Formats: sequence, structure tokens, C-alpha cells
Amino acid sequence: MSGTAAHQESAPDLLRLDVQICFALHSAARAFGGVYRQLLRETGLTYPQYLAMMALWEHGEMPVKRLGELLRLDSGTLSPLLKRLDAAGLVRRDRSPEDERSVIVTLTAAGRALREKAAPVPLAVARTTGLTVREAVELRDTLERVTDALDAAARAGVAVDDDTPAVCGD
Repeated sequence: MSGTAAHQESAPDLLRLDVQICFALHSAARAFGGVYRQLLRETGLTYPQYLAMMALWEHGEMPVKRLGELLRLDSGTLSPLLKRLDAAGLVRRDRSPEDERSVIVTLTAAGRALREKAAPVPLAVARTTGLTVREAVELRDTLERVTDALDAAARAGVAVDDDTPAVCGD
């Protein structure tokens, strides 16, 4: 038996779902989505709208471009989301007086008031995870590192490389 064949027999099957980091993240994201849907029902917000509102509650008014950068959303996704928030009376979108090409998003009084209704959501979500505060912080930090690495890889162009060590498996 060749060395490559022996290695393939002893290595885990990397095409199994249970060894995929991406599938574990996908499953966790879907589970989080279900919890957020229930908890946000009272606010009338979807999860992406909630993220936009959190960014605005934290940073105040900002250009749409900056909001998209913070949320990692492209304008094709962000524009309809902001249109719905505007129609709901939670934000206002106005052209920048300095640059007519730029649109500034500003919270309305109703948008600012909604913060109080949304305030219990983060702790309620945290309780559902079963993680300690330390575990949650470590997980968030790890996910941020993974996201940064994946973004860098996507910018550089990703290629299949047989010499790359596997990060999945037992």
C-alpha cells in the first residue's frame, strides 16, 4: 500500500458533515436565528434589522456605506432593509449635505425608544446557549479571528492545496 493510500485510510473522511466547521457554524447560526425570531417578535424587527438598529444605537447616525461595513452587508442587502426600517418609522435616510451621493441613516424618536424594548434580548439569547460568560467571550473572539482569516483568504483568492494541513477531524 502506498503512503498516500495509507494516509487516506487513516485520515478522517473530510467530506463528512460531522467534521465540517462550516456545517457546525451553519447549524449554530440557524439555531440562533430561531431563538432571535422568537425574542425579537415583540420588537417587530427581523434579525438583520436588529443588527442595523444595534449599530445605530451604539454609533448614532452614519452613512449607509459605514453601516454596511459594520454589518458586513452589501448595498443590495442593506438598502431594502433600511427602506423597511424607514417605512416603519424607526430610521430616516437623508442625502448628505456635504456629498449628495452619500445617504445618512439617522434614528427617529421611535427608533431610539425601541432600544428599551430590545434591551433584554442579548442576555436572553446568552442564557439559551448554555455557555459561561468566559466561554461566550472565547467563542466570539475565535469566530472573529476565523472571520478575519476567511475574509483575507477570499481577498487573496482561495485555492485547493493538498499540502495544507486539515483543521477538521478527530
